[in-house]
Amino acid sequence: MNIRKIILTSFFCLVLMSLMVQAQESTETQKKGYEITMIKEIPHTAVPNQYRSGTCWSFSGLALIEAEILRVQGRELDLSEMFVVRHAYSDKAQKYVRLHGNLNLAAGGGFSDVLDVVKRYGMVPETAYPGLVIGEENHTHGEMDEVLKAYTDAVIKNKNRRLTPVWHKGFEALLDAYLGVYPEKFIFEGKEYGPASFAASTNINADDYIEITSFTHRELYKPFVMEIPDNWMWSQTYNLSLDDMMETLDHALENGYTVAWGADVSEKGFSWKNGLAIVPEDKPGDLSGTEKERWEALTPAERQKTLYSFEEIVREKMINPELRQKAYDNYETTDDHGMLFVGTAKDQSGNKYYKVKNSWGTEDHKYDGYLFASVPYVQYKTINMVLHKNAIPKHIRKKLGL
Repeated sequence: MNIRKIILTSFFCLVLMSLMVQAQESTETQKKGYEITMIKEIPHTAVPNQYRSGTCWSFSGLALIEAEILRVQGRELDLSEMFVVRHAYSDKAQKYVRLHGNLNLAAGGGFSDVLDVVKRYGMVPETAYPGLVIGEENHTHGEMDEVLKAYTDAVIKNKNRRLTPVWHKGFEALLDAYLGVYPEKFIFEGKEYGPASFAASTNINADDYIEITSFTHRELYKPFVMEIPDNWMWSQTYNLSLDDMMETLDHALENGYTVAWGADVSEKGFSWKNGLAIVPEDKPGDLSGTEKERWEALTPAERQKTLYSFEEIVREKMINPELRQKAYDNYETTDDHGMLFVGTAKDQSGNKYYKVKNSWGTEDHKYDGYLFASVPYVQYKTINMVLHKNAIPKHIRKKLGL
């Protein structure tokens, strides 16, 4: 082999090696996944664990109240979720019987349940009423939920031809058995309280909290009864435009208010393992030649795997009111889960996310019990939000007549 051939061969080898290194570096860059950086975080209390109970609404609703007490008083409290669950179940059962069983009597509920209990019955600290009396370390409500429903259905069958005057006492006795007798008086931090006086000591006024949403089937800037099964109270929600709902959320967080979030979490893009909630675009656009060729060569299954691998940042859907409404009307967006917005963040490409406090514990989780929801996911999958009325921008409050 002559010198020229040796030089050319060496040159091509070097070029090939360089290309291989670049390809490897590119792959490694892609495999970094989502790198989240916090922008702003609002003070709030620790992540709880609802465990095997369908009471996320109580955990997230009280998470909002706890954060509000922290904001108003600088006082960090751990409130009893089961105190709220007990009173809501009791009231729900009475309405269920009056409606001959034509109501949802189950573990689910809404943020309005929490506000109603605080207003009518007060609140208590976790130490005064943990609701753990059946020998379990964590909340395990499968049997309780079934027993309460079966008991109340037996009342409605009305074998005596008239209701007995003690049926509700029996229901309360079941709640006592599964959750414990709730305290009329208790000692907290060296002082005696009842539920009402303890609630008064927090300076929280349940009437100061407003529920908002955004749908096109109802008139904008008017309250309406949200048509979801868990809204057994028939509580009203203010209907905003999608832009105004998102502006309200951003304004609240920017000004130090947390926001309770009711959302659908059944989407493939909601990954608790990865701590992310995203809405990938099914047909990515603006792909370069090689990227387009690679994408078109994939099978449908491979495309789905790529979109939901969370190994690299993917393009997300553009959400509009029509898309959001269609998902709600087709039961693709349902009232699955309650959580709490506690801040904002961004990924390495500058995309914005909301930091969300969950109630599924912290053990073996990437973000210690928190997740990050993209702007498109929040736009698309929000059922409702609850926040202090002062957290709503003034011009939107004016539209709502608040």
